[in-house]
This record gives sequence, C-alpha cells and structure tokens, in this order.
Amino acid sequence: MRAFTAAAVQFAPAPGPLTAASVRANQERAADLVRRCVEATGAELVVLPESCTTGFVPGLPTAELWSLVSPLPGPIAEPLQETARDLGVHLCFGTYERGARPEVVHNAAVLVGPGGDLLGVYRKTHPFGVEDARRGGWVTPGGEVCVADTDLGRIGMAICFDGDFPELWRIQAVRGAEVICRPSALLRPADIWELTTRARAYDNHVYVVGANAVGADPGGTLYFGNSLIVTPTAEVVARAATQECWITARLDPATAMAALSPGSSVPQSFDHLAERNLELYGRHAAELLGPAATPFPYG
Repeated sequence: MRAFTAAAVQFAPAPGPLTAASVRANQERAADLVRRCVEATGAELVVLPESCTTGFVPGLPTAELWSLVSPLPGPIAEPLQETARDLGVHLCFGTYERGARPEVVHNAAVLVGPGGDLLGVYRKTHPFGVEDARRGGWVTPGGEVCVADTDLGRIGMAICFDGDFPELWRIQAVRGAEVICRPSALLRPADIWELTTRARAYDNHVYVVGANAVGADPGGTLYFGNSLIVTPTAEVVARAATQECWITARLDPATAMAALSPGSSVPQSFDHLAERNLELYGRHAAELLGPAATPFPYG
C-alpha cells in the first residue's frame, strides 16, 4: 500500500417512486458529486453509499427492481465507470445487480479502477432482515469474498449489515486487505454504525472507509449519514454529519500502526492477525462453523 487520500461521499436518492428516470438521476448525481469531490480534494479512492443507484428500500416488487437494474458489468455501472476513467481514480459504489432470473437481485459493491474497468464485485453475504429474499425481501445473498489488488493497495469490500459479522472481515484481512470499503444505508442507530466500523478496523488492523446514505429512499426510509474513515488502530480521522457532503483523510501505511493510541508516544506493540491463537481455533473449528443463535428472545 502507498499513501493516498480517500473520500466517502454521502448523498440522498432521487425523491419519489423508483423509475428508470430516477435511476438515471441517481447515476448522474453520484457522478457529479464524485467529480466535485475529486476536483476539490485530490482523492484517489472515493466510496459511495450502498444501493446508491436506486436507494436501499426500492418500494416495488423484486421483478420490477430486476428490470430497472442490470448485470455487472452493464448499464447500471457504466456512468460511474466513465467517471472513474475520466478522473483517473478508484471508485467503490453500491448498486442492486440483476441476477439470472427476475426473482434474483443481488446487493453489490463495485470497485472500479482508474481505467474504468471493474476490479471487483462483492455481493452482500449478510442481507439485513427486511431485504433478505429468504424472509420475503428482494436480495439474494452472495457467497464470495472479494479483495482486489490495485495501484493503491489491496482493497476489500463489505456492505452495511456485513459490518456485524467479524468473520467476513477477518477473511479479507488474512487475504491481505489493507483498506476495506463499507458502502451502507444503515437502518440502526448511529452508535452501532460507529461501533461496528471502528471495531472491524481495529480487529483486523485495516483502514475502513464507510459511506452511509442520507435522506429518504423510494420506500420512505430515512438515513442519517455520519460517514466515517477509520484507521487500523480504530481512530476516526474523518466524520460527516447528516447532510449531503464528502469527507476525506490521508491513508498512510507508514503511520497506520505507529502508536498504541492516537497522539501517544507509546509504540504499537501487538498485531491482532499475527497473534491469533490458531491452535485454539482449530480445536473449535466445528463450533465456530456450526449453527448458533442468541439465547434471548427477539423479534
């Protein structure tokens, strides 16, 4: 990894019912904000929110959502690929992706390189309850982890509710991820957003760039923003409020793990990855990979 400036851009989906026109409006709005952000800050990696081409709750049947989006690569991604190519930057954004059949829609994060090519596509492996097709929602979960080699470093991706599942992030860290992008449209409190973003950065000693939606989606759900950029020692180095905006921070491998805590003269003395107790985990692999559930009633 080399030092570079990263940005998270948060914005609201086009108002009203989801249509082909509103999808185009969202693509154009996203491209405009990315362009303005890069021109103002020099960011080389820009992260946009989850499902930013449509809004998270689509407010229409799965088959209709399927018809408004496309496979990847495809028209749903092309305007943002063109933007990344024009600016010569890396761009990560969330979008719904058309699956093989009208009842199959994936919640995807796309990483585009400075040449406009798709460097990686990650399909959300932990859909949130309301979106999960297995519970009456519109999203079919993915089944693969994605870590991409880039000119900036090794970049992984996780989407919103994925932040609650440390195992996904640990796999990416073991694969060498140095930065993990977290496009989000979080439906829980802001303290959970910060807690999970900082914890996953600290657990795995990775930079996390989390872009969270603001405003209302076509289904009428409201989002609070508070996009974050977090260091490998859990320091929040950039934080947004609740309006449309961008935040930036310099990500520097030379200082990422220099001190035990921000501003401290005590050097960092441990590595969560190197100090894993692999013998212990191996003895309990069946338990770790077996089914489990909270003992407390919920729902």
